[in-house]
Amino acid sequence: MTICRALVLVVSIAAAACGGGRDSSSTPTSPTPGSTTVRYTALGASDATGIGGSVSCIPFTPCENGTGYVPSLARLLRGSREVVLVNLGIPAAVLSPTIYTLGRQYGRDIPANFIDRELPFVPADSTLITVLGGPNDVNALGDAALKGAGGSDVKGYLDSQIRAFGSDYDRLVQGLRSRAPNAFLILINVPNMAALPYATGQPLQARQGLQYISTGFTREINRQAAGRVAVLDAMCDPQTYAASAFSSDGFHPNDSGYAYLAQRLLAVVNSETSSTATSCSQMTVVPGL
Repeated sequence: MTICRALVLVVSIAAAACGGGRDSSSTPTSPTPGSTTVRYTALGASDATGIGGSVSCIPFTPCENGTGYVPSLARLLRGSREVVLVNLGIPAAVLSPTIYTLGRQYGRDIPANFIDRELPFVPADSTLITVLGGPNDVNALGDAALKGAGGSDVKGYLDSQIRAFGSDYDRLVQGLRSRAPNAFLILINVPNMAALPYATGQPLQARQGLQYISTGFTREINRQAAGRVAVLDAMCDPQTYAASAFSSDGFHPNDSGYAYLAQRLLAVVNSETSSTATSCSQMTVVPGL
């Protein structure tokens, strides 16, 4: 994982070249994703750089031939518009500073969190921002719980950590609104990590924790939808869990999975609308805690 620590040093240099609360009352006037030029900024982790695809990207580069969802979406947008892409994804990063601290406390080599290492470099003239964060946070919190972080009240502990994640997500959205007031935001919620291929062989207790955290995080993300903030629903989309959409590690999508996500994002960009479900069968693939 030394490469992850090195990425933290790289981000300060590379992202500096890119950089120039939740406020649903803010109504941007121009430009918008429908305009001639789309200034697209992506916040994310290894998914943003396309790990698992046939062409993954070096962080903080345009990587126009990448097969991850970020360059794939940029190419789709270029079918009708000029696109200026800034990809701030840092492999192995978590979204939440709270989870960052917790994960490192329990031995996880986490290089960065979105709020401290990605948000400050969002260009002020961004017109489209996508955020995919939470899967790494789920794994870090689930691991901490398995190692005894919750003591005898694991459920109560997870509830408090889910609320903290929600507060950190509030900070991120508020920060994006402040930093790039004319941007249309698309947030991607968290699938049930217990249902992804990498988790299917794990013990029931571990999968129960992953499911409880995933659904909790998704609820916190879903409530962000307001004004020009849309949420793309990964949790309740059956295609999210198709084994054929994953790379050999069972965690990262493959080219097909990334292409599907890019198409779904394009639909949200074009309509500037989204919908999420409050319940679905994908939320209960294993017995509850």
